[in-house]
Amino acid sequence: MRLSVSKSANSISLYAIESTYIKGRHSSRVVEKLGTVSDLKKKLEGQDPIEWARAYIAELNRQEREGKRVVTIQYRSAERIEKGEQQTFNGGYLFLQRIYHDLKLNLICAQIAEKYKFTYDLDTVLSQLIYSRIIYPSSKRATCELSMRFLEQPTYELQHIYRALEVIAKETDFIQAEVYKNCAAVQKRQTGVLYYDCTNFFFEIEQEDGLKQYGHSKEHRPNPLVQLGLFMDGDGMPLAFCIGKGNTNEQVTMTPLEEKILHDFGLSRFIVCTDAGLASTDNRKFNDKGDRAFITTQSVKKGSLYHMFSIAPAI
Repeated sequence: MRLSVSKSANSISLYAIESTYIKGRHSSRVVEKLGTVSDLKKKLEGQDPIEWARAYIAELNRQEREGKRVVTIQYRSAERIEKGEQQTFNGGYLFLQRIYHDLKLNLICAQIAEKYKFTYDLDTVLSQLIYSRIIYPSSKRATCELSMRFLEQPTYELQHIYRALEVIAKETDFIQAEVYKNCAAVQKRQTGVLYYDCTNFFFEIEQEDGLKQYGHSKEHRPNPLVQLGLFMDGDGMPLAFCIGKGNTNEQVTMTPLEEKILHDFGLSRFIVCTDAGLASTDNRKFNDKGDRAFITTQSVKKGSLYHMFSIAPAI
C-alpha cells in the first residue's frame, strides 16, 4: 500500500491505495480513505497529516506482512438492500475443504473424469455433497439449493448430481482404495484390529426395486431395505464399506469386502472383531489363515473356546 494525495479546488484528500493486476491490466484500488488534510490537522493536534499518513500506511503494511492486519467493512444504515440479493454466505466448509484436498479426492475425481469423459465437474459435485452432508444433511435436491449458501457458488445443476451418483457408485471400490492410501499422509491408521458390522436402511415404498428388497429390518419396519456393511479400524475410523440387497444374509457380506481389503488396500495382518450374528463357520475359517485371526462374541453354552476366538500372531 502507498499514500495517494488527491487535490481539488476546496480540499486535499489522503488515501491508502494498493496496486492490482486483474485480467492482464494493472490498476489500483482505494483501501482506506484517511480524510482531508484540514480535518486531520484538527484531529492530530498539530502533527503533520502527510507524515502521519505515511507512518500509518507503513504500519498497515507491516501488519499485512505479519498477517495481523484488521480489515474493517463499513455499512450504511440508510442504504436499501435489494430484494432477493444474497448478503450472507457459509464459510464453515473451508475447514472441510482442507481435509478433502489432503485426501486428494480432487485428484481421484480427475482420474475418474478422464475415464468417463463427461462434461460436468465431478470434483465440485462430490465436494459439495460431502460438505453439505456434514453441514446441511438433506436430500440431493435440497443439497443443490443449500449449496447456494456457500462462499464459493456451485457451478452444477441438479441433473449433474444425479448423473454423478451413478459414476460414484461404479467407482466406489477405486475411491475407497485411493482414499485409504492417501489417508496415510494425514493420519496413521490402526489396522491391526478391524471391526465389522452390518445395518440396513428402509425406504418409504411398497414395491421392491433393485437393491431395495424386503428383509429383516433393524427397526422392525415393513419396508424394502438396503443393507450396509462397514469395516472400521482400531480407532473407529471407517475403512471400507459395501452396499447389498436388503434380503441378503449379513454373514455372507463380510468375506467379499474383506477380500477387497486384502487385495486393494494391501493389508494382510489383522484381527477381525464381530458380533455373534457374523460369526458363521465360513467367516471364522476365512480369518483363521495366514496372519489373520478373529474375535467374536458367542454363548459359552453353545460353543467351545476355539469357536469364540482364535489366537492371532503378534501384530
